[in-house]
Amino acid sequence: MLGQKVWLITGTSSGFGRRLTGLALARGDRVIATARTLSKIEHFPKHPNLRLMQLDVNASTKEIKARIDHAARVWNGIDVLVNNAGYGLPALLEEGGASLMLRQFQTNFFGVVNVCNAVLPYMRKERNGTVVVIGSRSAWKPERVRGLGNHDVLASEMINHSLIFFPGFYAASKAAVHAMSESLATELEPFNIRVLLVKPGAFRTEGILGHPWDCSNPIPDYDEQRDPDKAMEIVVDVVKGEGCAAGREWPLYLVLGKDAEADIRSKCAKVLKHLDDWNDDVRGVDVV
Repeated sequence: MLGQKVWLITGTSSGFGRRLTGLALARGDRVIATARTLSKIEHFPKHPNLRLMQLDVNASTKEIKARIDHAARVWNGIDVLVNNAGYGLPALLEEGGASLMLRQFQTNFFGVVNVCNAVLPYMRKERNGTVVVIGSRSAWKPERVRGLGNHDVLASEMINHSLIFFPGFYAASKAAVHAMSESLATELEPFNIRVLLVKPGAFRTEGILGHPWDCSNPIPDYDEQRDPDKAMEIVVDVVKGEGCAAGREWPLYLVLGKDAEADIRSKCAKVLKHLDDWNDDVRGVDVV
């Protein structure tokens, strides 16, 4: 994708969103950085290619459309949408119940749907665009884990393993986002709009539950394993077809991190083993 692009990124106050903002600007692109609370991003350095905008993905469909319409008028369109805003609600499924599940899905799933549907008319008009969805390895490993296992984790969970996270609500919302993204990719292909589903493991970013990463005792050996800047640099490469993505076929999936790779391979192996162990029953229901 050559030329200057216009990015709209949700959830830029911290984590991957904040890093993507800086990296896209560094590549010469324009960025509309959004956050639920504008004051959380007003400290961003001034830049001629940067615009800040309040956007709450939990708002009504009508309000989200109005905000996106406003954003599209800034530079006459949106070329790249990054659905990054999201959070996790740790709880047991039975204890949290449907009300907690609805809260989790409102942000992580319906928020993504509403923002996508507001942006897509502009991309379809141009018959070009990219939709990036920040997913999670939790969709592949929804069992009880130590640490959140997504793109924003608590330092205490990652470093001290002092907390156990029950990711049922979060994992369910991300699994829904993954399935939606795969369907969306098929629906948008005729319009030359591409979808990139990013599946990150655990990275050294600000805590998704509001806690900063503890860097009081940095160990260099871990830097490469959990460097969010390096991860987002790859995302920008893929979107623009540069760097590590130059000359390579478009990937619907972008898995980032050895831990994410291990979890995905483990789940695939588990499902394949089931098909082998129960093959006679799997095929036994077919009418010959």
